[in-house]
Amino acid sequence: MSAQRPLSGLKLVEFSHMVMGPSCGVILADLGCDVIKIEPVKEGDKTRRLPGSGAGFFVTFNRNKRSLAIDLKTPKGLAIVKRLIAQADILTENFRPGALDAMGLGYEALKIANPRLIYCSMKGFLAGPYEQRAALDEVVQMMGGLAYMTGPPGRPLRAGASVNDIMGGMFAAIAILAALEQRHATGQGQYVKSALFESNMFLVAQHMMQYKVTGKPAAPMPARISAWGVYDVFDTAGPEQIFVGIVSDTQWIAFCDAFERPDLKAQPNLASNALRVAARETLIPDLRALFATRSSSDIAALCEKARLPFAPIKKPEDLFNDPHLNAPGAMVEVSLGDGRTAPVPALPIAMNGERLGLHRDVPRIGEDSVAILQELGFDADEIAALRAEGIVQGTDA
Repeated sequence: MSAQRPLSGLKLVEFSHMVMGPSCGVILADLGCDVIKIEPVKEGDKTRRLPGSGAGFFVTFNRNKRSLAIDLKTPKGLAIVKRLIAQADILTENFRPGALDAMGLGYEALKIANPRLIYCSMKGFLAGPYEQRAALDEVVQMMGGLAYMTGPPGRPLRAGASVNDIMGGMFAAIAILAALEQRHATGQGQYVKSALFESNMFLVAQHMMQYKVTGKPAAPMPARISAWGVYDVFDTAGPEQIFVGIVSDTQWIAFCDAFERPDLKAQPNLASNALRVAARETLIPDLRALFATRSSSDIAALCEKARLPFAPIKKPEDLFNDPHLNAPGAMVEVSLGDGRTAPVPALPIAMNGERLGLHRDVPRIGEDSVAILQELGFDADEIAALRAEGIVQGTDA
């Protein structure tokens, strides 16, 4: 951004791994908060080395942060981190319940030295019978109805991204920002918390309330009774399938005109959305036959000209060539840790017409340890001794 970032001047100490905690941190870091990621010495955050579907986690959610690699199992290492937290505005953590408390890093212990501290925990569950359970995104999707709604009947299927982890991180960031605003009035910090299960329930609430409003259970999305006459994925003449949605009577007229189907436009039984929903058994096969004769690019061009909702069905790897994602500011270039770089989507907001870009690359393990110790008042000899003892790991580059 051309101007100072909104959260510049705030310091956050992050104890996190995987997705939920880091996603909260990257939101606040992109907004300008100085996020200091605490990592174990030698190997750092285990998320750095995840294989398979976890291989992209670290580089996605850890840009714009600084890394302090330190041995918290030593009294000296623990004392350094407490000294750092005493000067911080925010602490975030997403480890198992009680893990930081056992080290003397719980909120009740830390607020004595820093009553302005906003301490945010991201867990599986908020207060209730499940509070101490271990949880994963997949766990809460299964128990919270999201997997049931996503897959076809009898085949629960998790959503194709870490939706609850990321939402839990987003709600944590919202709670932190609210606590910061409250601190302006009270001068006091507080303990805030977000959770996977409750994030999942926020997503599924619409289906719960559908049951209360209609008296009928919500069907899984692949088997649902559509609210719209046309709201489907269609095969085309190639190369891609395409989704087309027609959600108003104005759009229906525009569709019939764009695709030169005056016969459909003239049918009284298709004149309203409710009538088109009732006629789906005959209408949708007709449209499938129509779309099967046209290329996906031709269909997309006609839909765009008529201002109709449409979407070619893309794979994640296709998106690197998406023209909208390649507009200025939409992606930021980060290091992959092996000498290569790649673009990753930026935070999905704009401020004063500008996107929040990269001001610090994904850190190497302990890349900022020396600078952070210097900021805490350690001199060169003390830092050298801490490094020699293996309490702190830092890079010389």
